[in-house]
Amino acid sequence: MVQGLPYKRVLLKVSGEGLMGPDQYGLHSGTVQKLAADIRQVIATGRQVCLVIGGGNIFRGVSKAAHGMDRTSADYMGMMATVINALAVQSALEGAGVPTRVQSAIAMPQVCESYIRRRAVRHMEKGRVVIFAAGTGNPFFTTDTAAALRAVEMNCDALLKATQVDGVYDSDPKKNKAATRYERLTFDKVIADDLRVMDTAAIALARENKLPIVVFNMHEDNAVMRVLEGKGTCTVIAEKAA
Repeated sequence: MVQGLPYKRVLLKVSGEGLMGPDQYGLHSGTVQKLAADIRQVIATGRQVCLVIGGGNIFRGVSKAAHGMDRTSADYMGMMATVINALAVQSALEGAGVPTRVQSAIAMPQVCESYIRRRAVRHMEKGRVVIFAAGTGNPFFTTDTAAALRAVEMNCDALLKATQVDGVYDSDPKKNKAATRYERLTFDKVIADDLRVMDTAAIALARENKLPIVVFNMHEDNAVMRVLEGKGTCTVIAEKAA
């Protein structure tokens, strides 16, 4: 159990698969609504929140669905999937009374704002949630890298990575019941042991900018709020292990 985390501005990275809930694909309404309610709790404390959402529930650039397809085209399709997810989460948040803006790295003015760093910061200062869509706007970069990049650009205190398990383990806990969960890790150990928390580019970017990464299970009740209050189970990755 990690003590209360003193983070005032955070970026929440949610995988597209995490939005599927118990379904096999697409968006699970209950899971999206639960996420929105959790973020509303965090905003109510005065903290500032931005998000990056993956697109794996709709389309993955490197998947069987993209077999034989040009990688660049497949990645752009994946970016479009993140926009769909971003708009869905925006709708859920605004339905919960949380003002939200979607900013896309690929211009689509009829749908959402284009990414402008200063505007995004201003939105958060006014208590709005900002969802960054379309990754970095470039193929060959994952949404993990986009999350680390946006977190650094927004001067976030931490990157919160919402996953399907309650932290980082030394092996897959779904396959190995004896897997050990880490409470704290260094960036160097994550890379050296190939723990695959996020892709190496994202980990390196976080390490270079001394941006802590907090890994937790998004499906627990009030998951984000509990982690920030030090009541949830998670793994903290930082420059030093303690």
